[in-house]
Amino acid sequence: MIDYQTDYYGWTVEQAELLKARDWQEIDIENLIEEVESMGRSEKRALESRLIVLITHLLKWQYQPVRRSTSWELTIKEQRLRISKILRDNPSLKRELDVCFLDIYPFAVIQAVKETGIEEKNFPIMCEWTLEHVLSVRPSET
Repeated sequence: MIDYQTDYYGWTVEQAELLKARDWQEIDIENLIEEVESMGRSEKRALESRLIVLITHLLKWQYQPVRRSTSWELTIKEQRLRISKILRDNPSLKRELDVCFLDIYPFAVIQAVKETGIEEKNFPIMCEWTLEHVLSVRPSET
């Protein structure tokens, strides 16, 4: 049996082989459960990360109109497409979307403050946009 802690790759290969062989007695069930749960959390973090980048750029678009660029607009478009793909690949994450949206707004504000130099107090405490707005409205309509 390959040790999970000392050879992760070897452990994953071994576990896959044990699963294929249906060798239920030899499977490292505790660590396998942990890894499956971790994979789900990873997909959720990817969604949150994309939402943060998207909202950060929407904030920059709104609060720094003189610095608007094609690059910002393309980043907004790209993040929307990537979010759409994550949700297509993981449909059950749609149930998490509203909570993710509320949870990540403060992180997007912090990132916008870092990238713009605008003081945090100048951004709304709560997101003024709906989730539907963030995911679909063109930047020029924000």
